[in-house]
Amino acid sequence: MRAFIAAALAAALGLVAACGSSGDTGASAVAAGSGAALHRDGAFMIDADNRVVLLHGVNVVWKLKPYYPPSGAEGFAAADADFLAANGFNVVRLGVLFAGVMPQKGVIDPGYLDQLDRVVQLLASRHIWVLLDFHQDMYNEAFQGEGFPDWAVPRQILPNDATHGFPLNEFVSLALNGVYDRLWADKDGVLAQYRAAWAAVAARWAHQPYLLGYDLFNEPWPGTLWATCFELDCRGFDKTLQQFQQQALAGVRSADTAHFAFFEPQQLFDFGAPSSFSGVDDAALGLSWHSYCSAELFAGTGLPDLPDCPILEPRTANNAQSQAAALGAVSLLTEFAASDDLGDIGRVTTLADQHLTGWTYWAYKLYGDPTGSASEGLFGDDGDLTTLKAPKADLLIRPYFQALAGTPQSMSFDASSKHFALSYTPRTATAPTQVFLPSRQYPQGYTVQVQGGTVTSAANATLLTIAETAGAQQVQVTVDPAP
Repeated sequence: MRAFIAAALAAALGLVAACGSSGDTGASAVAAGSGAALHRDGAFMIDADNRVVLLHGVNVVWKLKPYYPPSGAEGFAAADADFLAANGFNVVRLGVLFAGVMPQKGVIDPGYLDQLDRVVQLLASRHIWVLLDFHQDMYNEAFQGEGFPDWAVPRQILPNDATHGFPLNEFVSLALNGVYDRLWADKDGVLAQYRAAWAAVAARWAHQPYLLGYDLFNEPWPGTLWATCFELDCRGFDKTLQQFQQQALAGVRSADTAHFAFFEPQQLFDFGAPSSFSGVDDAALGLSWHSYCSAELFAGTGLPDLPDCPILEPRTANNAQSQAAALGAVSLLTEFAASDDLGDIGRVTTLADQHLTGWTYWAYKLYGDPTGSASEGLFGDDGDLTTLKAPKADLLIRPYFQALAGTPQSMSFDASSKHFALSYTPRTATAPTQVFLPSRQYPQGYTVQVQGGTVTSAANATLLTIAETAGAQQVQVTVDPAP
């Protein structure tokens, strides 16, 4: 989705000058579980069996009218849900557009929710968690973006100068920045309708098994304050943005008090800018954050990345960890890469392992994304799952714990040697530890060593299960390819 955002940042800030193999088709990697709402324990998501849950998944966002993926091969069908489950993806961030939920002011479209529910049920039946995402980029189609309905576009005082595409419009369009300024100041009464739309969405899925929760606002753009928010002082806007998202949260909580609701920092956080949200008194709060850099600038050009990525990516991950703690929230990396840049994907997934943070890759398919590029998806042809981009899949379809009867201390995977290591302290749980070990990484099988526990799954099972030894203070798991 961020195919060219680094270019706009660089230009605006003067920082820069002018087909593959299919996925795992063996035993399903569907993890056992009740699908009951996850809850927070410190920094971690906890399931009904008192296990720490880690999520790896993808974004499924159809930005064009009618704002939901069709049921055909190029959209989202049963085969897609099967593909995700078989390859260990246990979460989907599903685009829910305000324009679809409330196409007329004050009027909810239940037919739109029905269409999205088709996808929700496909995923839930495979035990894949669903994060409902109010997605927007550049506000509305009038500004070459998507998200907000036409009725929420105020009468323009200035001519519409949003003619430069995504994301340059965000930096240079007076009309677009003016609209965001009006939104954050609630000059047109949009906030009450936004809250009502969230209330309707939460009411529809409040009791849905395998619902992760609600992502309240995708990539909030600061409007005319963007220049100060990049590296200077964005605390004033952060306060305004938090108040806006707390109103959206109130809409959700009017119908659903159990599932996670995720705040998002202002958009330049994605590139290492800080965020200053304060603590919120809510037991099921999350921080949804993104990580991007110049790898998206040169996506598909064959040109090398700038040296900013190894600097910005760790900074963003550290900022997210600090902001989640200050907010009192779990952390989920909900967008990264958006390209075929393997170095970028490898760095960010490794950082996520180091921070014990789950993620959703952008994006599963292209879906005619008006603000994206051809390198974003997982497939060479969206209608043909056998065109999976093998080098990208080799980095994303990776070992990780899905449910841990313990508190994680460290997790790592070496994509070259295929060595996987996991360390945790046991906790009382009513179901076993489950670790996803894809045959894609271990086509000839694997060897596993466990200290402080015993393997209880069959040899070379896609889901490794472990029973912790009574009295063990620590469990260490290592996995290597079979000789």
